[in-house]
Amino acid sequence: MSTVEQDCIDELDKCVWNLRLYVAGQTPKSIRAFDNLRSICEEHLAGKYTIEVIDLTVNPQLAQGDQILALPTLVRKLPPPIKKIIGDLSNTERVLVGLDLRSADDCKKEP
Repeated sequence: MSTVEQDCIDELDKCVWNLRLYVAGQTPKSIRAFDNLRSICEEHLAGKYTIEVIDLTVNPQLAQGDQILALPTLVRKLPPPIKKIIGDLSNTERVLVGLDLRSADDCKKEP
């Protein structure tokens, strides 16, 4: 591993991940998305993340800021760049790749 790669890993280890989950009320899909996200974060980001749940049935105007078009949607605010994942987050590998916690190549190598 190069020193540049190690420096990037060290920076991510120090970073607190700021995640926003946009939902539409307490629907089964919204609850499943939150539960899946919490499980993924506990396993891969233990102690280094915050989750803000935004219910667009209560505050629909908040959808415009992050350009939310479908629900549930996860938005990674920090670390940059901003990333979005739509759905209930049940495909763990897709979520890990989407959040840049794992590369697509790493997922292909696993059995």
